[in-house]
Amino acid sequence: MNLSSQLHHTASMLGSKPAYFFMDEASTYAELDAAVTKFASGLVKLGVEKGDHIALLLGNSPHFVISLYGALRLGATVIPINPIYTADEIGYILHNGDVKVVVGLDMMLPLAEKMHLQLPKVEHFVIAETGQSQMTEEEMSQLSIGTKMKSFTQIVASGDLGFRGSTLNDDDVAIILYTSGTTGKPKGAMLTHKNLYSNAKDVSDYLKMNEEDRVITALPMFHVFCLTVALNAPLMNGATLLIVPKFSPAEVFRIAREYDASVFAGVPTMYNFLFQYPEGNPDDLKSLRLCISGGASLPVALLQNFERKFNVRISEGYGLSEASPVTCFNPLDRPRKPGSIGTSIMNVENKVVNEMGEEVAPGEVGELIVRGPNVMAGYYKMPEETAATIKDGWLYTGDLARMDEDGYFYIVDRKKDLILVGGYNVYPREVEEVLYNHPDIVEVAVLGVPDANFGEAVMCYVVSKNPDLTEEQLMEYSRKHLAKYKVPNAIEFLEELPKNTTGKILRRALKKQVLQER
Repeated sequence: MNLSSQLHHTASMLGSKPAYFFMDEASTYAELDAAVTKFASGLVKLGVEKGDHIALLLGNSPHFVISLYGALRLGATVIPINPIYTADEIGYILHNGDVKVVVGLDMMLPLAEKMHLQLPKVEHFVIAETGQSQMTEEEMSQLSIGTKMKSFTQIVASGDLGFRGSTLNDDDVAIILYTSGTTGKPKGAMLTHKNLYSNAKDVSDYLKMNEEDRVITALPMFHVFCLTVALNAPLMNGATLLIVPKFSPAEVFRIAREYDASVFAGVPTMYNFLFQYPEGNPDDLKSLRLCISGGASLPVALLQNFERKFNVRISEGYGLSEASPVTCFNPLDRPRKPGSIGTSIMNVENKVVNEMGEEVAPGEVGELIVRGPNVMAGYYKMPEETAATIKDGWLYTGDLARMDEDGYFYIVDRKKDLILVGGYNVYPREVEEVLYNHPDIVEVAVLGVPDANFGEAVMCYVVSKNPDLTEEQLMEYSRKHLAKYKVPNAIEFLEELPKNTTGKILRRALKKQVLQER
């Protein structure tokens, strides 16, 4: 089985059931499956073949779902891209990813016009009509992109409902996900049909998703967390997606209330925004049976405060693009441990190893490595980076972790974010957890900066809701709760912290900014 055939199977069993709601309009599984088939057929008529690369520059919308499953149905490889990336970032991925067709929003026409001559491999730009383009018909007719431009609606309309799709093999590459590129250029993680199907199925089974579930899909669809947990896994078992075009606390509360949502998946920053939202009402979330957190470590203080306020349980998991992404999750049938990413999900192994690759004892910190059917085939056109990341079938995550006696894993920090103060290890997350417990703190980021005496010093950046809070008050608070070498050398107040599009706080972007200012 694969995602495309599974969707077709679900549609044959639950054709009249809503597959999704978008802008308060429903579409059934039968309608979705038909649109997917016709889009796939329409692409074939454009000359797209199995193995060709198709980039998606789309927000959360039916266009994304239809494009994703349509491309997979004909055997193409999908490259989802954040539509708000710069022209240079998009251009690099389109060029490096050998993209043949781009499916993008109509608002991106000016960018496509600007870039298409530099991208000779891109043969077609399929424009998804949103009605929000600022260009007039006359302006569009004068574009040099000309015959390369195709209409999404026309592609679907030209398709054949009798199209059967391509024969897909387990090890065919289904998606290439370009990582954020915190060091050097982004790397394209190649995920096969087996990778994606197995992880979606294991997640769906683990979370007991079923056709009664209504899942709030507010995470960005181009991000692997949303792709598997809030899109593929729900569709696999006949659940209904409640598609939120762009995250906002007000809209999440409204959707949850009006549609009796049962599952919400978000990153810690989303939970923080929901918690801080003044109009947030516990009654709005009373239908939720499960809240899922991933993408970054969830501060324990935020988890406990959110659960107290809204009377709903948050279960934290862990994943990374290279593992499709989920490897660990807090069990739903056993005690949850706050601060833990849980235990290995079915069919996936996690273990903690030292620098020699040897497993360490429970409680000891080492690098988390992963093995299972979800682990990527490798990085696109990067054999050396692949060999450095996958060794003897194990994926080396770059995350420092420990495992307790019960098999629960805890992320300590990114290996690259470890701070060495006079030879002592300081994990930024440990300092951040302490400061998150302060009642006036909204957000925290801790990082290491060069220090002449100790090698590195602990630097802290905070967002506070109390304008009268001082650095000295926070320093005194830190001294009460942290060993001397872990206490920040300095604390700076900011209006906001840099984040990526999923809301993850970007420590390294902050560090780069700090070092430039120095």
